[in-house]
Amino acid sequence: MAKKLVPGKVKLDYDDEGDVLYISFGKPEPADDADVTDQGVIIRLREGKIVGLSILNARSRVYQPA
Repeated sequence: MAKKLVPGKVKLDYDDEGDVLYISFGKPEPADDADVTDQGVIIRLREGKIVGLSILNARSRVYQPA
C-alpha cells in the first residue's frame, strides 16, 4: 500500500521572467544544500531531506495538456 510521502501542502510558484518553476514540499523554507541534475532540475535539501525542486526552462519542459 502506498504511503503519503509529502506532509502538508505542495506549493508551486512560477517566475515568468526567469522561466523557473519552484515546487516546495510543506511550508517553504530555505535550503542548506542543493544538487543539480543533468536535466536542469535543482533539488533543494535541508538537513538531508528534500524541501523542494526548481525546474529551469520550465515553459518548454512541463507538460501542458491541449
